Amino acid sequence: MTTAVVVGSGPNGLAAAIRLAQEGVRVRVLEARETIGGGTRSGERTLPGLIHDDCSAFHPTGVASPFLRSLGLEEYGLRWLRAGAELAHPLDSGAAGVLWRDVDRTAAQLPPADGRTWRRVFGRLASNFDRLADDVLGPLLHVPAAPLALAEFGAQAVLPAPWTARQWSGEQARALFGGAAAHAFGSLGGPFGSAIGLMLVAVGHAHGWPVAQGGSQAVTTAMARLLQRLGGTVETGVEVLHLDQLDRPDLVLLDTGPHAAVRILGDRLPPRTARAYRRYRYGPAAFKVDLAVEGGIPWTNEHCRAAGTVHLGGTFEEVVAAEEATSRGRMPRRPFVLVGQQYLADPSRSAGDLHPVYAYAHVPHGYRGDATEPVLDQIERFAPGFRPRIRARYVRTAARLHSDNPNHVGGDITGGANTARQLLLRPRPTRDPYATGIPGVYLCSAATPPGAGVHGMAGFHAAQSALRHLARR
Repeated sequence: MTTAVVVGSGPNGLAAAIRLAQEGVRVRVLEARETIGGGTRSGERTLPGLIHDDCSAFHPTGVASPFLRSLGLEEYGLRWLRAGAELAHPLDSGAAGVLWRDVDRTAAQLPPADGRTWRRVFGRLASNFDRLADDVLGPLLHVPAAPLALAEFGAQAVLPAPWTARQWSGEQARALFGGAAAHAFGSLGGPFGSAIGLMLVAVGHAHGWPVAQGGSQAVTTAMARLLQRLGGTVETGVEVLHLDQLDRPDLVLLDTGPHAAVRILGDRLPPRTARAYRRYRYGPAAFKVDLAVEGGIPWTNEHCRAAGTVHLGGTFEEVVAAEEATSRGRMPRRPFVLVGQQYLADPSRSAGDLHPVYAYAHVPHGYRGDATEPVLDQIERFAPGFRPRIRARYVRTAARLHSDNPNHVGGDITGGANTARQLLLRPRPTRDPYATGIPGVYLCSAATPPGAGVHGMAGFHAAQSALRHLARR
């Protein structure tokens, strides 16, 4: 029987393992930590009974992922839940841009001209998203499944974010788009600065920004249950330091970053691949603050009180300036902050009137300072009286994020800098971005297309590449 070892149990590693097991490959997944999940782990971090997500929290690409949707993970315990509003972006005026799953409802709360433009930009993208998903959640070099829809999306995605934002005159629409674009964790002013914002807003209208009931850990728990039903195994507490540890399986898939792959593969890695992996760039970091808050956050804007995700950064121009600073290694006075109120969709994460609040700021790569107060300042800015409600906090610096998960190099939780080059050619320029150059050995992490997100598509495509290798033998 053909055998495979997958190193790492994040969504991509488990997706790769499941795809191989579906084809009759005997698969072992090896996880260095005692708990599976990578960036999808969850647990009590502040007070007993409050469930916090370690890293990934909202899953627009997860619920839209063609591969995850094909697996029937609901049978294995996964349930997607949604808050009243998908996303809100408050402004100092007290107004807010609000993303509802309904495009028309979102547009109706904008000034009339901006609402018409919002419908024009996102209406067709959202309605076409399921046709686009295979193309935008895959490698650059492929035969498009929906060439016309992809061409339309690509023509908009290639633009710098400020160019796209010029279509709206009001601050609400501009800020709402800008906050979504800021998920790129980098400069928004260059080519493809619009890509991630367009995709996240479109998928929000198509599928929402849901959470997993009980915590993000439920995603990988369900995937592991399916893998075991297919005959695969998952072993925790097993750190892989070198390829020689693996007893010569037919296939090896690494759910690791390129730098870790160099360490594991050593001299077997072709020199050209080794050089490219060593040059792979990581981007700005996250600084995470988990909070136990009594009574929830007293947002000035009422829609923020119903939104699962709240982006804090002020105007579009403020967001662009803060992201430019962090991408250049400078800590902004007012960083972009993402706040998660998962308990609004999933009350099981709370304990009575104590609620878990998830927040992180974008900070420079490897940032050594303490960003706790800037995070709290940004929340207080839009929710006066918030600080007295805090009952406990749990802080993780960029260095702590890296030590907790070695794939988060320097605190970069996206798996690599989202520069134009790396958006198109990650992790190296090659026809098969998953191949390492060692026969039967593949990279399947967020450092490969399509990048970050709990979608499993990098693992799926890496497994497909591995299966083609088996067919050629």
